[in-house]
Amino acid sequence: MISRRDFLQVSMAASALYGASGFGNWARLGAQQAMTQDKLLDFDTFGNVTLMHITDIHAQMKPIYFREPEVNIGVGSNKGAVPHVTGAEFRKLYGIEDGSPSAYALSHDDFSSLAQSYGRVGGLDRVATVLNSIRADRPDALLLDGGDTWHGSYTCLKTEGQDMVNVMNALKPDAMTFHWEFTLGSDRVAEIVEGLPFAALGQNIFDAEWDEPTDLFPPYQFFERGGVKIAVIGQAFPYMPIANPGWMFPEYSFGIRDERMQEMVDEVRGQGAELVVCLSHNGFDVDKKMAGIVKGIDVILSGHTHDALPEPALVGETIIVASGSNGKFVSRVDLDVRDGRMMGFRHKLIPIFSDVIEPDKEVAALIDEQRAPFASELGEVIGKTDSLLYRRGNFNGSWDDLICDALISEREADIAMSPGVRWGPSILPGQDITREDIYNVTSMTYGKAYRTEMTGEFIHVILEDVADNLFNPDPYYQQGGDMVRIGGMGYRIDVTKKQGERITDMTLLKTGEKIDPSKTYMVAGWASVNEATEGPQIWDVVEDHIRAQGTIKLDPNNSVTVVGV
Repeated sequence: MISRRDFLQVSMAASALYGASGFGNWARLGAQQAMTQDKLLDFDTFGNVTLMHITDIHAQMKPIYFREPEVNIGVGSNKGAVPHVTGAEFRKLYGIEDGSPSAYALSHDDFSSLAQSYGRVGGLDRVATVLNSIRADRPDALLLDGGDTWHGSYTCLKTEGQDMVNVMNALKPDAMTFHWEFTLGSDRVAEIVEGLPFAALGQNIFDAEWDEPTDLFPPYQFFERGGVKIAVIGQAFPYMPIANPGWMFPEYSFGIRDERMQEMVDEVRGQGAELVVCLSHNGFDVDKKMAGIVKGIDVILSGHTHDALPEPALVGETIIVASGSNGKFVSRVDLDVRDGRMMGFRHKLIPIFSDVIEPDKEVAALIDEQRAPFASELGEVIGKTDSLLYRRGNFNGSWDDLICDALISEREADIAMSPGVRWGPSILPGQDITREDIYNVTSMTYGKAYRTEMTGEFIHVILEDVADNLFNPDPYYQQGGDMVRIGGMGYRIDVTKKQGERITDMTLLKTGEKIDPSKTYMVAGWASVNEATEGPQIWDVVEDHIRAQGTIKLDPNNSVTVVGV
């Protein structure tokens, strides 16, 4: 007799073999240069329930370029496991042909040249077209938003998230959860949430004073779809006061709270839930660990780490779906739920190729309406780049190299620090850099560029702390994004060492001297979580630097030596 887990594994194998994920066929189509909207959206409808998932949009309403990471290191039990596989190894794992549309969408190699062929990705008007197509096929499909939605652009910052709220309401989500949204401030978040026409979920969002759940963010919501009683449980980003300024939302506490997650799963099962879905902003590795601890979750829709995977991961009897970021993908998951159990699924990670998918006219008009008051500011050309500007990667990203250069030159510093955030579109060589482009990689509610003295010892402590957030072998202690970006300084990191021993050979690049633990250095940075931070806004610092340079040309950054991989 076949077990349910074996049944699900057969379902996954069939998905890979017969193209239910769409990627095998997609790569072949790319080789034939035969992409069409119908082929991108083609799906063999399955079962009785459909989930649609989008996450980490970061306020990108218009089509963009977005390069996937070159380096994504896994440690401990996740070493060499997805999503910690990139480039050629990733393509080999999923049978993706070099130069194909899927190679362009899912890996970094030849990005600039492939971008010229395949064009921009994303655009919420194109996302709307995809959602409408799925709903035409499965009218009661659930749309679930994984958060990091009301943050990341010029217009979102200027409207305190209202532009994204208006556009997302038009896409008609059924539920969402949260992370960067809280950096709008708790009063603004409450104002928006109270007016949302859909569920705002977070089983791990607690009242900080009383250490109890809040009324504003219920733990779960029930839906009846395809004759199935579905419970969607929300899981907000667990480490809000660590990764972001706690003074902006002092009323709330977070945490993984997997014991309470188990209580919520048991509770909804006791109320007749036949399918349990966790809408998560934990990050992929944290979701994997939680899936191994909490029993009874059928599907985890994963967010936060921006991973885009052609196939779900299977932990026990739980499937974990990763849907990318920046509006670049929509995941469709069809499920066969019978006798109160998930018996099988089909999945497709749908790429939003902006030149192939027709924009929805109503949503396109709504997006233009949100942007119209800011059109002149958004489009103003500040400079030009001869280098590919991108952000993703565990250690370096050329956008942050540029930001660090700006901090050193404009703030007269020896060393610069830029946070290892994952959001921000890419800019191709030869493109103009507009004010909108700068805000796309810097806009936040605590963007002041500080300038302060730090000892070499203190700089070492900072690097060690951030490295532990990234490379602690226990996913529950991985509390941040990528490694803090450093300008003006190089170092060596051994990811296999324990905290306090990973960072060595710190060197001041302009002199070649070793960093002296007792010596003081002038350091400039931005996005400090401290409330009293003083300095100009980072987007103004970067704009001034780009104007002074005219054309940006960056040398390859080889300042970080990584060992233990």
